[in-house]
Amino acid sequence: MKATKTTPLYLFYLISLLVIGIDQAVKMAVHFNMQMGSKGQIQILGDFFKLHYLTNPGMAFGMEIGFIDNGKLVLTLFRLGAMVAIGFYLYMLYKKEAPQGLMICISMILGGAIGNLIDSIFYGVWLDNAPFDAPTPWFYGQVVDMFYIDIWEGRIADWVPILGGDYMALWPVFNVADAAIFLGITFILIFQKRYFAKEEELVKG
Repeated sequence: MKATKTTPLYLFYLISLLVIGIDQAVKMAVHFNMQMGSKGQIQILGDFFKLHYLTNPGMAFGMEIGFIDNGKLVLTLFRLGAMVAIGFYLYMLYKKEAPQGLMICISMILGGAIGNLIDSIFYGVWLDNAPFDAPTPWFYGQVVDMFYIDIWEGRIADWVPILGGDYMALWPVFNVADAAIFLGITFILIFQKRYFAKEEELVKG
């Protein structure tokens, strides 16, 4: 179904705004109503799914760009550039009459990217959560995460190469913005043949 013939462009940007609004509302609710760490943890589905307030100083799953000076600033600037690129890509897809499903997925990804970008730019000032050694609170804010899926936690068997004997926890902690990005990418991968059928026809032709 052609996007330009059925849905105005602004509605896709409104989807992004909706993701941003929900993401920021949930983060504010968690910050002002939950205690950080295990003490404030709330079980939703037993030990498997919980609400767990923590801050993420870097990329997904708490990773950081440790080998680059001012890695956090580099990451924030990268997110800012990605936001502009995704927003423009959404506009170009609309001009090409891309499928509505693809447009919705890109809108979700855009909303998620902006949601986490807001944390990085402003939370160091608004929530005073920048790392203690940050040169400035601006652009050094930490992303607020709260959805905790406890997949597995324990000691790895000794016979396992490299990791044998180590203690490991597989427990992604994420937020609404992360979920929107993940779902958008997942649906694009699942329906890529449908979404990019026109491009495939041009290549074959």
